[in-house]
Amino acid sequence: MKKSIILLIFGILGVLLIFMVIGIVSFYSASKTENQMPIEMVAFNSLTDEESALIPVSPKDSIVKQVPVNDDIKASIDINYDKDQVYSVTFNNTETDTTGNLVVFVGLDKKAVLGKGFTSK
Repeated sequence: MKKSIILLIFGILGVLLIFMVIGIVSFYSASKTENQMPIEMVAFNSLTDEESALIPVSPKDSIVKQVPVNDDIKASIDINYDKDQVYSVTFNNTETDTTGNLVVFVGLDKKAVLGKGFTSK
C-alpha cells in the first residue's frame, strides 16, 4: 500500500515535470519567432515615401527569392557585403514608364537591407 502511494506521487510529479518542460519550450520558441519580421516588411520599411507610393496594394504583393550575388546586384548593394547570396524582394506592379519593378536586397540574416534598384524593362 505504502509503495503504491509513493509510485503514484512520483508518477504525478513526473507528469507535471513533463508539462512544465513542454510549456517552457513552447514559450521560448513562440517568443523567438515573434521577433522576426517578414522579409517583405523589412524591405518595405526601408522604402522612401515616394517608393512606397508605387506599391498599389500591399507589401505582401511581392516575390521573395534567394539569389546569387552577380555583378548587377553588386552594383546596387553595400560594398562591404561579403556573402554570395541575398534575398531579393520584388514588389509587383511598381513599374513606371521608365523603370521596371522595384527590388530591395536583404541580407541572409533577413534583417539588413543592403540596397535597392529596379528590374530592367
